[in-house]
Amino acid sequence: MTITDSNQYQINDNASIKDALIALNEQKTNALTVFVLNSNKQVIGTVTDGDIRRALIKGARLDDCITVCMNTDFTFIRDTNLDVRYIKELKNKGRRMLPVLDADNHLCDIKDLSVLKSILPIDAVLMAGGKGERLRPFTEKTPKPLLEVGGKCIIDYNVDRLISYGVQHVNVTVNYLAEQLEDHFATPRDGVQVRTFREPKFLGTIGSIKFVDTFYNDTVLVMNSDLFTNIDYEDFFLHFQMHDAEMSVAAVSYNISIELGILDLDGRNIKGLIEKPKYSYYANAGIYLIKKRVLAEIPEDTFFHATHLVEKLIAQGKKVIRYPLNVTWIDIGTPQEYAKAKDLVKHLK
Repeated sequence: MTITDSNQYQINDNASIKDALIALNEQKTNALTVFVLNSNKQVIGTVTDGDIRRALIKGARLDDCITVCMNTDFTFIRDTNLDVRYIKELKNKGRRMLPVLDADNHLCDIKDLSVLKSILPIDAVLMAGGKGERLRPFTEKTPKPLLEVGGKCIIDYNVDRLISYGVQHVNVTVNYLAEQLEDHFATPRDGVQVRTFREPKFLGTIGSIKFVDTFYNDTVLVMNSDLFTNIDYEDFFLHFQMHDAEMSVAAVSYNISIELGILDLDGRNIKGLIEKPKYSYYANAGIYLIKKRVLAEIPEDTFFHATHLVEKLIAQGKKVIRYPLNVTWIDIGTPQEYAKAKDLVKHLK
């Protein structure tokens, strides 16, 4: 999570050790870290309760300046260059409070890595404009993304999971019963204001993205809003980054078993028999990572599916890759799948 009240984690460099102890004691979390700022509001070090304890053991006094126990070799990230692999490494090492600094070392943000799964430099767009006709009568007065699973709206599972991966720019395109979704996201969620955009007509599974007015990152995640999944967005992003593709399509394994003997034919001639064959395929999971520049390939005010974009990029010789999903994934498009999701959530944390 982003620390919304960062003042409680800041202290001036002319403060005393006692002042720092008071600041640590008043923090609303168990972070027990303060960031030391100079007169130019630049971060010059950090102080933890452990730093103070060690300084006192060595003879420091409570009225000594905080700088006597300050750690100047502290870990931070830049606001303009988020290295996801580095952040993953810090999490694995148990680092918690991570300051985000600008080029002049001013404090832009503080991330709590004990809560966040990652910090991903992506924008997200959830498509929520469909009528959900196969789910009637549930969707006669409620848009499908707002149907509840385990006491929580379907779309909220996806939005909250994105926020847990540090995604700060979440957009939702709406159409059918749009007012309900707009009202639903009127209030920020964990400090993130989810923005909604209306499509004037049904524009397919990605056409409405043209109404999102601003993208802040070079990578855009697009997904159907009615999915129920625990996809690892960090791994998805790192896989996309590693292969330097224009677009990545999350894919679920789809197996087919034929309980008959299948003829292996060459015209009318039988070459052999295949007894009860099993075939494995990968199916489109409705979750995509796309380089922002690729969005220019989506036509304005035109019905356009994400699969149309895949085919267009392939025809242009662009790199489109598959990301295999081996996690929970349910496309809540039918009453049967809806019931399956409601049963599954009882067994998930």
